[in-house]
Amino acid sequence: MGKKTKIGLAAAAVGAAAWAGSKALANPQQRPAKEVLNYERPIVLAHRGGSKLAPENTMAAFNRSADLGVHGFEIDIRMTNDEEILVFHDEFIDRTTDGAGRVADMSLDQLKAFDLGYHFIDTDGNHSYRGKNERVVLLRELIEKFPQMFINIDIKDDPATYEGSLVPSKLWRLIDSLGAQDRVVVTSFFDEQIDRFNLYAQNRVAIGAGENEVRKAYTAYNSQFGHLYQPRADVFQIPVKSSVFRLDSPRFIAFLESLNIPVHYWVIDEQDAMRDLIGAGAKGIITGRPDLAVEIISDME
Repeated sequence: MGKKTKIGLAAAAVGAAAWAGSKALANPQQRPAKEVLNYERPIVLAHRGGSKLAPENTMAAFNRSADLGVHGFEIDIRMTNDEEILVFHDEFIDRTTDGAGRVADMSLDQLKAFDLGYHFIDTDGNHSYRGKNERVVLLRELIEKFPQMFINIDIKDDPATYEGSLVPSKLWRLIDSLGAQDRVVVTSFFDEQIDRFNLYAQNRVAIGAGENEVRKAYTAYNSQFGHLYQPRADVFQIPVKSSVFRLDSPRFIAFLESLNIPVHYWVIDEQDAMRDLIGAGAKGIITGRPDLAVEIISDME
């Protein structure tokens, strides 16, 4: 036996021993159950209220999706300069021909002057919501108006900004004051924002996975050391693909399910894709076309 072969076999033996040792010592912890994630059938979450059917993040969109029978909403939040938590996605507001500005630099009263239906074009190609008084919505208003709805809240403000530094504590106090702990999920692309929020919530609210947490889970899944992964999220809301990596395989979904972590996929607007994901084990479809998704879920019942 050659020297290189001996070295290779020794390295393999060391690797196998390390794997066996880690397997024996590992104690993977399932995430504790959260009431908001207690459902048996896949759910439909209307993306920004159902952004392909009505102007995003407006009461028109939320009301229409609720009437269709969705299970909840997937929304973004930003903070105004008078520290109100707004249901809004973009950093800048530019929804009419006569105004634009950064959300964090404007007051709630200033933002209420904007027509959120101005640029929206419906499925028939019409500006059907222009001038129909569709205004910005406060998170408080949304939670109070739809007490039966699952609401997935995505913190958009960067933790390095002034508004981003305030929003985790403000959000927790709002959720707590409304008694909505069991009706919401809080997440962010910024893992730091999720961690900050949970310092206040102390695991009393379900939390999603930031970009780093998703990366950590996928790396563990693809390695021989998936048994060492200790999740810090209760639910994953992810795209089907990140860079060159597919995140929609049945095995990856099952890996997370074994840790009591359901997977929701965004933004899925085609019915064939919805069927494929549900068939692979997805527990939630986040969509701008809730009419199509509700139809598919209804067909399953």
